Amino acid sequence: MKQIGFIGLGRMGSNMVRRLTDAGISCVVYDANPAAVKALQGPLVTGADSLEQFIASLPAPRAVWIMVPAAVVDGEIAKLSKLMSPEDVIIDGGNSNYRDDVRRAERLRASGMHYVDVGTSGGLTGGAVGYCLMIGGEKPTVDSLEPVFAALAQKQDAGVTGAARGYLHCGGHGAGHFVKMVHNGIEYGVMGAFAEGFNILRNADIGMRKRDADAETTPLPHPEFFQYEFDLPQIAELWRHGSVIRSWLLDLTAQALAEDPRLDEFSGRVSDSGEGRWTVDTAIEEGVPAPVITTALFSRFGSRGNAGFADRLLSAMRKQFGGHAHPAP
Repeated sequence: MKQIGFIGLGRMGSNMVRRLTDAGISCVVYDANPAAVKALQGPLVTGADSLEQFIASLPAPRAVWIMVPAAVVDGEIAKLSKLMSPEDVIIDGGNSNYRDDVRRAERLRASGMHYVDVGTSGGLTGGAVGYCLMIGGEKPTVDSLEPVFAALAQKQDAGVTGAARGYLHCGGHGAGHFVKMVHNGIEYGVMGAFAEGFNILRNADIGMRKRDADAETTPLPHPEFFQYEFDLPQIAELWRHGSVIRSWLLDLTAQALAEDPRLDEFSGRVSDSGEGRWTVDTAIEEGVPAPVITTALFSRFGSRGNAGFADRLLSAMRKQFGGHAHPAP
């Protein structure tokens, strides 16, 4: 395949287009933001001002990759399917729920079109080093798109096959996003563990701090064991070299701490885009325990203030049986 259509030119989408063109695959691109289209136009990149022009610029059978938020995928597919033809392919490379993939594939099949779901991991650095692609769909359709997947994935030595190539056909419709869903659930847990561990390190000087001596404060029995002022950026950097927990997430942690050791620019609010919830829901339906991922997800809810009323109620109940009041600031 030497040409593909690409919709959704955010930071990740635009990097993917650049990676495709670097591999000699020409792209027709469209985005609701005309400036994003204009910024990419050049050799091997043709910009479109409308979906109609976008589809008309692609020779049949067409392959269109959409890289948009999960909430707007159905609307985008509805518009595209009115303009596309039998044997055309729509590829969703965002973070959709795998159950939506099954429904979308069935609907497009009725029109003679094909659907492929691709869980895409790699973030902003994927543009430079390549992406990890988890693919779901019919094998003949997936096989026809292999040059695209090979261009987007991490470059490998000649002769490398299978998952070591950086992309894998995981199964039928929805399989790619199912694997990506669990991948992101694991990511929640690993991120939560790093955050908790560094918080323990940060508070290892608690024995050097003045503490209240009252009925509401648990005494620190051995302050002599908490006399450490650790250099967190240096510890993060140390762990990157030879430790069993070295990883890209640790690399990012080290970078963040090097840039702002106190993290003063961050509010502590952590969003979730859905994959953690879907992973927990799936574990419940399978009857499989997933306490780490579940706790990490709930921790994100708490970071957004969603535990505020519960915390205030705990304070109120404590006051009812003898605790001190802690009025709101």
